[in-house]
Amino acid sequence: MRRPALVYRVDPDDPRAPTEEVWARLSPAGRARVIASLPSEFPVSEAAPPEGDEHFNAKIGARSALGSYFARIGRRVYLACELPVYYPGERMFAPDVMAVLDVPAHRREKWIVGVEGRGLDFALEVLVSGRRRKDLAENVERYARLGIPEYYVFDRPRLQLSGFRLPLGSARSGAGPRRYEPIIPQGGRYISQVLGLDLAIEDERLRFFHGSSALLEADEMISTLEGMLDSLEVRARAAEERAAAEARRRKEEARRRKEEARLRKELEHRLAEALAEIERLKRRGS
Repeated sequence: MRRPALVYRVDPDDPRAPTEEVWARLSPAGRARVIASLPSEFPVSEAAPPEGDEHFNAKIGARSALGSYFARIGRRVYLACELPVYYPGERMFAPDVMAVLDVPAHRREKWIVGVEGRGLDFALEVLVSGRRRKDLAENVERYARLGIPEYYVFDRPRLQLSGFRLPLGSARSGAGPRRYEPIIPQGGRYISQVLGLDLAIEDERLRFFHGSSALLEADEMISTLEGMLDSLEVRARAAEERAAAEARRRKEEARRRKEEARLRKELEHRLAEALAEIERLKRRGS
């Protein structure tokens, strides 16, 4: 007797990806239905009120700075803000900023661990007016249990940064409970072993550093490029003015030389006439 195909239904009020055991038993068509059923927007259970410009600017600034850096060094890193993430059998969550290293960076509507074959490498939450316990306690326990190697919380009102890391070797290990260790700042900077960058708060912004150089956010890059463009335009105008002045000088020099040549020719002609007249007078007097 043929065994009926396993059917997995997604609860719209508490959407979860199947457990690893159920996922393994699903047919390709069944998995495709699950993927299509998992929402790419926040369900009511996860919805939170907007937190304003401070929250938006901080998360978008972090993503833009990281995106520009990794694109510049040629490393494939997938970055997203508030993307629904589905771990097997787990309640959906959406970090303010997430990063997964060395994977295709194409656009996604959701991150399903069973489909992607791996979980997150880095998570960042920006705390503005939300639940402090959720970011600094509940997520610390949960993200560690899920095996996310590094987790940071940027407390924007207090301008404080907290970093957490799984002990070496435990990020992908399934043995025993996973617990984060706090990252101790060195000289005011938190070293991210995952990103290969340092994090710190500077000028009321969360900054990423490569060595001594701060990674610029999109608005700063635009401002820098505009400044460079303005400088280039000023230099171009100055070069044009120098070229025009040089052209006028050369034109004046050419005119002067032409006038000198004319005068020299005229003087030579008059001198010849005078010599001829002197010679004529000499012949008359002899």
